[in-house]
Amino acid sequence: MTIKDTNTMTAPKLMIGILSFAHMHAHSYAHELRRRSDVEIAGIWDSDGSRGQEMADNFGTTYYELPADLLATGLDGVIVASENIFHRSLVEESAAAGVKAILCEKPLAPTVADAEAMVRACADAGVKLATAFPCRHAPAFKRLRDQVQSGALGEILAIRGTNRGSNPGGWFVDTQLSGGGAIMDHTVHVADLIWQLLGKEAVDVYAESGNGFYHQDWDDTGFLTIGYGNGVFATLDTSWSRPKSYPTWGDVTLQVIGRKGVIDLDLFGQSLEHYSSEPYRTSWNYWGSSMDGGLVAEFVKLCKGETSTEIATGEDGLRAVAIVAAAYASVKQGRPELLRV
Repeated sequence: MTIKDTNTMTAPKLMIGILSFAHMHAHSYAHELRRRSDVEIAGIWDSDGSRGQEMADNFGTTYYELPADLLATGLDGVIVASENIFHRSLVEESAAAGVKAILCEKPLAPTVADAEAMVRACADAGVKLATAFPCRHAPAFKRLRDQVQSGALGEILAIRGTNRGSNPGGWFVDTQLSGGGAIMDHTVHVADLIWQLLGKEAVDVYAESGNGFYHQDWDDTGFLTIGYGNGVFATLDTSWSRPKSYPTWGDVTLQVIGRKGVIDLDLFGQSLEHYSSEPYRTSWNYWGSSMDGGLVAEFVKLCKGETSTEIATGEDGLRAVAIVAAAYASVKQGRPELLRV
């Protein structure tokens, strides 16, 4: 009789697929997956066949011509990083295929109706839906959240936030694919952080937008005032206001004002300045803890059938989309807009 030493047996790797590399964040997620010994990138699909094949070659996996072909391989999880307009269809198709968990790039969807449908489809299929909000996984933000929740600042009165960056171009400025401009792209990250800090639903949004940088039919500048009831409010500069030569893509900052004190947060403050001999090649290279690594680690838990108290849910993504929708409605009407969710 042969007795197997179970201590030497290794568990099978989780099989996780990636649907589209249209969003630049997909590259970082793929690198984080490849670093893990318990995960295999099972395959890649992309509407751009040449890009999909290139990414499959880069990450040592298979390119599939149809999402259904990749989903039919029996995946544990799927990362959706397509253009915003396709999030709903890819998430619904993945949920119907029976994966354990789905991580969808932000914003969850370009409309509240689409986001609601995605949350509902995953709930009906028993699939865990997560929204890609890596900023909440930054150690600096977690420390800020702990300070707020411990009562160190006392009652929170107001929050000032920024998420400014360079115009990403491409499909991000094609509103048929993105659903909007800078407000669509940059609001949701900080809106989620504010939710984490306050634990209160937004009541109304007043927003102004402009297109003074690029003079196109999409917003390159946005400023939101979000009310949370009882006089508590947050402001958010959510603009593509950085020139192409700017050393970094943008910033995520928070100033939290309480009755007992004020805390300032710069999420990307840990950086090195690099000056190149090439024109306009000054860069700020971030060296802090990997937020994407933290996000992927929590998503892997979901793929294993475990729970995560840190990762943003589909409902969290829906909450942020509702703020975006209210902001655009406010711009159109020229007055504060009540939240619809």
